[in-house]
Amino acid sequence: MTDRPTAKRNAILEAAAGVFLANGYVGASMDEVAARAAVSKQTVYKHFASKEKLFAELVLGSVGQVDQLVRDRVARLADSADLERDLTDLAGGLVGFLMQPNVMRLRRLVIAEADRFPALGHTFYEGGPERVAGALGQTFAVLTRRGRLRAADPVLAAYHFCWLVLSIPWNRVLFAGNGQLPDQAEIDRVVTAGVQAFLRGYAVSG
Repeated sequence: MTDRPTAKRNAILEAAAGVFLANGYVGASMDEVAARAAVSKQTVYKHFASKEKLFAELVLGSVGQVDQLVRDRVARLADSADLERDLTDLAGGLVGFLMQPNVMRLRRLVIAEADRFPALGHTFYEGGPERVAGALGQTFAVLTRRGRLRAADPVLAAYHFCWLVLSIPWNRVLFAGNGQLPDQAEIDRVVTAGVQAFLRGYAVSG
């Protein structure tokens, strides 16, 4: 059962997401966050000392979601009986999560505010792309030692994998907007081709 302080904190974060994504960082106001969360502005400041801290919490929460998604799937790869199947499952989950409209909007916002909040942008990169590549690289190193892959630089191989499956839909939506979000058939097509290209480059035949 969720206690009241936690419920209020979650309500504030949910409201803040809507406000920041609709108005950007500069245009967002704590008054609007309070109104959307149905709490007083004093309550908002009790949980988050400033607009900057509220924005940081929102961004880092998104990073944590990606980390959990990847950790669960990567853990199964080292002992995979069907590497193509399990890499496809990992890629499909990663692309599906990152292609969500609000996730794309938040990433655009982080990019837009990178000069204002360089430390936050760096933390976002460390906790997102860099952590994903690091976790995947560790598993690719295990698979290389077991003779399943040939990856002289497992972390570099992890970046190759991520961009083979993600770069086409990611770049299109990042620059052209959420009206360019791919449907599931397109995600499946890109993911399947990306995984197959990765395995042609890194899998040990036989």
